[in-house]
Amino acid sequence: MSNASEFKPRAFTASEYIFGLFEPAENVAIVVRNRSTGRTIQRIAWAEAVASPEFQTWLANQDAAGCDVFLGKNPIKDDAANRMKANIKGIRTVYLDLDRNGEQSLQAIHNSTDVLPPPNFVLDTSPGKFQVVWKINGLSQDQAESLLHSLASEFGGDPAATDSTRVLRLPGFANRKLSEEFVVRAHHETDAVYALIDFAIEEESLETPRQATDERQRRALASGHKSQSEADWAYAKRALARGDNPEEIIRKIADFRSEHKADPNYYARRTVQQAQAKLAQRA
Repeated sequence: MSNASEFKPRAFTASEYIFGLFEPAENVAIVVRNRSTGRTIQRIAWAEAVASPEFQTWLANQDAAGCDVFLGKNPIKDDAANRMKANIKGIRTVYLDLDRNGEQSLQAIHNSTDVLPPPNFVLDTSPGKFQVVWKINGLSQDQAESLLHSLASEFGGDPAATDSTRVLRLPGFANRKLSEEFVVRAHHETDAVYALIDFAIEEESLETPRQATDERQRRALASGHKSQSEADWAYAKRALARGDNPEEIIRKIADFRSEHKADPNYYARRTVQQAQAKLAQRA
């Protein structure tokens, strides 16, 4: 993980947001969608061109005409005409679209410093709904999409927003799904660039297929990552922080650990009680 020596959190304009994610000569995808007519326009251009005053004026005109404006989250290969998976040049970001229980889910993300690094950007997309973006290097598309699925599963993100070709909202433009205008805002929280090892979430999900659990646990221990008991405790903290029913959390942990604990129900209840006590100390 890399960090800038001096950092001041602030709101970003659309152009600043684009340059915050991409190099000037990287191709990016812009999607403009008119909800009234159903017409969609896609443009592939250098980040520098999309961030230019001329292009931003064109987007502002589309916005004023009732369109939603979206930005692809990964760069596109040179000479590619669309953002198909085969045309993704590399993985630059992972993200979450928090479209339900947004406030609780965002708080859970900020509280989960034991398994998640701080996000680079948090976008306010509508009242109580957010999009969260982390900058990352060194992932394949398969690794990125696996991590996206795990993040969405653990933090209540939109499961549809878990592919490497996804477009998310561009700050500075209105969310036209709403009856009243809401201009999307981007809050820049860190300049860090992360690696897969900074996300412990992928090895901790209770939704991980059971047949893969033993192998993942062996790899986690060999690499110095958390034990499964530590992972269960971290999962309980995250689930409680986002407002899940404690009894449901207990049931999930007990079911997940039924083959490994003599009394899985006692173990699960004790784990959740410890997580509740830890969260109470933070309050």
